Amino acid sequence: MTDVNKAPRSGAQPSRAGGWTRFVTARPRLSLLVALVLTALAVLAGSGVADRLGSGGWEDPAAESTYATKALEREFPASEPNLLLLVDAGRASVDDPAVAAEARTLAARLAGEPGVTGVGSYWQAAPAQAPALRAEDGHEALIAARVTGDESAMGRTLDRIAPHYRGTHGPVEVRIGGIVAVRHEMQTVIKEDLTRAELIALPITLVLLVMVFGSAVAALLPLGIGIVAILGTNAVLRGLTTFTDVSVFALNLTTALGLGLAIDYALFIVRRYREELSAGADPSTAVGTTLRTAGRTVLFSALTVAVSLAAMMVFPQYFLRSFAYAGIAVVLLAAAAALILLPAALVLLGHRVNSLDLRRLFRRGRASKPAGGGAAWARTAGLVMRRAPLFVLGTTALLVLLGLPFLGVEFGTADDRQLPSTAESHVVQQHLREGFPGSPGGGLEVLAEGRATDAQYAAYKQRMAALPEVVRVDGPLVKGDTAYFTVQPGGEAVGDPAQRLVGDLRALDAPFSTKVTGTAAVLVDTKHATAERLPWAAVFIAVVTLLLVFLLTGSVLIPLQAVVLNALSLTAMFGAVVWVFQDGHLSGPLGFTSPGSIETTLPVLMFCVAFGLSMDYGVFLLSRVKEEYDRTGDHEGAVRLGLQRTGGLITAAAVILAVVMVAIGTSRVTDTKMLGLGIALAVLMDAMVVRGLLVPAVMRLTGRATWWAPAWLRRFHDRFGMSEGEREAPGSGAGSGLAGHDEPELVTHSGGPRSV
Repeated sequence: MTDVNKAPRSGAQPSRAGGWTRFVTARPRLSLLVALVLTALAVLAGSGVADRLGSGGWEDPAAESTYATKALEREFPASEPNLLLLVDAGRASVDDPAVAAEARTLAARLAGEPGVTGVGSYWQAAPAQAPALRAEDGHEALIAARVTGDESAMGRTLDRIAPHYRGTHGPVEVRIGGIVAVRHEMQTVIKEDLTRAELIALPITLVLLVMVFGSAVAALLPLGIGIVAILGTNAVLRGLTTFTDVSVFALNLTTALGLGLAIDYALFIVRRYREELSAGADPSTAVGTTLRTAGRTVLFSALTVAVSLAAMMVFPQYFLRSFAYAGIAVVLLAAAAALILLPAALVLLGHRVNSLDLRRLFRRGRASKPAGGGAAWARTAGLVMRRAPLFVLGTTALLVLLGLPFLGVEFGTADDRQLPSTAESHVVQQHLREGFPGSPGGGLEVLAEGRATDAQYAAYKQRMAALPEVVRVDGPLVKGDTAYFTVQPGGEAVGDPAQRLVGDLRALDAPFSTKVTGTAAVLVDTKHATAERLPWAAVFIAVVTLLLVFLLTGSVLIPLQAVVLNALSLTAMFGAVVWVFQDGHLSGPLGFTSPGSIETTLPVLMFCVAFGLSMDYGVFLLSRVKEEYDRTGDHEGAVRLGLQRTGGLITAAAVILAVVMVAIGTSRVTDTKMLGLGIALAVLMDAMVVRGLLVPAVMRLTGRATWWAPAWLRRFHDRFGMSEGEREAPGSGAGSGLAGHDEPELVTHSGGPRSV
């Protein structure tokens, strides 16, 4: 067994990045030119990507409900209307002759539109269907139809026909709703909100970067890296749409992670580069040392984030898989840009990276005084480690308490209430919920396949009608050997009674093959698919994270701590999601309508993204602690100095990423708002509470045993492990340029900025 009291050896570690380092430092202009040409090509390749993205993807493509829905669309188009025209007769009755004549004219026109099929209406419906298409007050009724094609084709059809039907037509007023209208309006709103979020986030981010770096030149570098990563990911997504469905929601993640992670990586690299300059290195040598040290950490961090996002690939819903596509692409592109574009730019800039210190405008020539950021973090680390048991118990109790509301989570499905209350399709669906009997569109459809007699259909219909929670059974409508029934449950379309009814219908014996679909059935299948794959995703994240953190630290205990503490850091996010978005607290100030549930797949998405970002910050801290421990063999000193050197860096990166996520959270679509604000909270809690308090306290309690590993694992790490440090003797040069004094984050001194 390795002696944990023995200081690590300090011999030099062979560089595994020497070839690339030499290329970047020797040919910076060529590196920059190639990268810029590729970026220009990405702009062309990614143009129009938003128009090719879908707004659905919550369903399991292999589920029973998906099969039944497609079969009904194919055999009975009128059974699955996705376009609704809400005809409002004002104070008149929908049975008024003039109203009825105008409505029939609109329905006939709609039936002649290319790309539209299965048109029906209250004024021409079968008697059994007519009550469901007429409002209870008698002043509104529906025209229903099905728009055919994929999501892009349906969107084009809706854009073409909607202006000719929306608005006043003689004695009636028409509004447009239905699933196709909801999804198309959601797609439009997301694109508009994303543009606004970028306009909010970019200038604020630039100001914060100037505050962090001091130099306007240095501040522009992370923004450039982020823009390159976003443009490259758009091109990747555009290419993926040729082969598979991709969700429009993925664009939000692309923007947030593209800016956030690029800034994280650029902060880390520029900070180390300026350290080396301040220690007397020339620009080429400083870049080489930075790539061999901080560059390794950036690459390692990108792998950990990509692993967390890759876990979403195990789920069948393309909504989740889209975030894996976008997330992995943007993370790897952000890291590549930080390791290619940024070093080349730093070699060319040299000491001019410290130019244009805008803070001098506010200092008016006064001597700069250290802000004490590094010293403050050192004092914080010292206090936390002196009171380690108190901080471990206190912060853990706080995080658990904040997460308690999640125990009352109710899972649901995304619907029109994702949109603002003023959105036309939301208004139509709200009228249906409040004014129409049985909530049209909220029923269950039972597909019956196989030859059957009228008597068998009638007997099966009676058995369905006898089930609890059934209000009415309509049908069957028969076509050859296929038929379908419509079953109307009581209460909410996706409430617990409706979900129980799905199970009862599927368990009911029939002389033919039956499959159940409808809103509640889709929700039941989505919950089952998510729950079935969730353990695999969790195991994948845990195992790969354990392996990667071991390769970074060579410790058995630290990887376990990382997984547990990262998961604990997410409790506040999940508690807030339920308290705010499910229970409706703050819905007024935040401007959303609470549906009383959380979309089933969203917590999975938020966990994978937030866990990856927590690992990002964890890697930054652990890599510096490991470097100092390798250099000195002093465990507590390494923890203190590691937090001193990275505490301000991690906090600055977290604040900037939180600004980007809050900008995303200004979206008018509720799920996007939830994603942005929830992850912003998780990032801040992780950086300020977990990294600043809980991690140093736990490492103090575990002591030097923190670094223990069996001899065979130690040999494995010595051969394959990664580390930011060069493992050189104390004071030997690279990697220790600021050893022995504080590392202020937001300050300069005579001769230029020292470090981030």
